[in-house]
Amino acid sequence: MQNPIIEWRSLNQQSQPQPYSIIFDDVYYSSDNGLLETDYVFLQGNHLRQRWQALSSNSFTIIETGFGTGLNFLCASQVWLQIAPKNATLHFISTEKYLLNFQEISTALQAWPELNEVSQPFLAQYKVLSHIPTQLFDNRVQLSLLIGDATASITNLDTTADAWFLDGFSPAKNPDMWQSALFVQMARLSTSDTTFATFTSAGMVKHGLQAAGFRVNKQAGFGKKREMLTGSFTGVL
Repeated sequence: MQNPIIEWRSLNQQSQPQPYSIIFDDVYYSSDNGLLETDYVFLQGNHLRQRWQALSSNSFTIIETGFGTGLNFLCASQVWLQIAPKNATLHFISTEKYLLNFQEISTALQAWPELNEVSQPFLAQYKVLSHIPTQLFDNRVQLSLLIGDATASITNLDTTADAWFLDGFSPAKNPDMWQSALFVQMARLSTSDTTFATFTSAGMVKHGLQAAGFRVNKQAGFGKKREMLTGSFTGVL
């Protein structure tokens, strides 16, 4: 298994050291506050609290590009456990080409003690997560980690997404992930109720999603990010 080459960097005088990818020359999450960024971009961007409180089915599926430190997964799981129906299961499917090793991810997650109730059970099973889908949190959450190229991994899926988290390294640093083939596969796995959210507002992402049949909205980004993208699948090309 190929691991990322990371460094721990303080990006300003006030911030704590955080994981930084040498491969992509980019941060794993915002130096402003990674946890608040996750909530703002992905949970609020996909209207997940409102949707989960009103959930009428017994399952909800999120597909993510870029597992990274697992911050998005843990944040989503914590909110799911708090507000979703007790008999419903969250299926969280995430792709990752460069999986952090146990020491790297456990060190990264120490920055978020408010996630301990979900991060500690997650870390206890982390070493087997890349091999099989794993039930967590009294079987209320199922995590599937797909190791490898995001587009190739999603091409092999046949699971319909209720929401997409597009969270790879920035398109300028990792253009191979943000390509039309990925957006076409997203469309294949989407319905009229499927939403997406991403931290980026890059033109190539906006136009690629629109060409694949997604309605795309620009809105204010988190922290220093001026804009981000959210939207839903229309199926109209």
